[in-house]
Amino acid sequence: MLEISTTILVVVDFQGKLARITDRSETVLRNAQILIQGVKLLGIPLVVTEQYPQGLGHTVEEIARHIADIPVIEKTAFSCFGSDEFKARLASYRRRQVLLCGIETHVCVYQTARDLLAHDYEIYLVTDAVSSRTPENRQLGIHRIEEMGGILTSTEMALFELMKDTQIEAFKPISKLVK
Repeated sequence: MLEISTTILVVVDFQGKLARITDRSETVLRNAQILIQGVKLLGIPLVVTEQYPQGLGHTVEEIARHIADIPVIEKTAFSCFGSDEFKARLASYRRRQVLLCGIETHVCVYQTARDLLAHDYEIYLVTDAVSSRTPENRQLGIHRIEEMGGILTSTEMALFELMKDTQIEAFKPISKLVK
């Protein structure tokens, strides 16, 4: 079960034109925004990456406006774990539960999940906040991550699992986000 004190959100490569042409892009971007705002209300840290921004562009505005206070890690490896800066930042938080969202599910998200699982992180794949250019590749990425031991969740399920109770201070603002 997700716990506020042991969870971190990893936001993978919501960049440029690619973010706009992925399957269900509007829904995925909306859910990623809700997820980011929700974890920030809960005091959960975030790590954000961009894959070769010189070629793919930077994080799209819908996401960027919610992460303006977070330094973005540029990478060239498909797996975030291929970046020493990513590994160092992730380790600095000393959290072993990783909420994972981003694009593309079958490339960067999948390879990141694979490497995190290999290093004993518990992966929670936010399936309504990941996508690929085709629905088939999105589904294949989700399937492979689950097959390797990743836990499937959704934006709303993860946020309510983290809160556990209506008495938590963030309950009302998070409830408004998901409506």
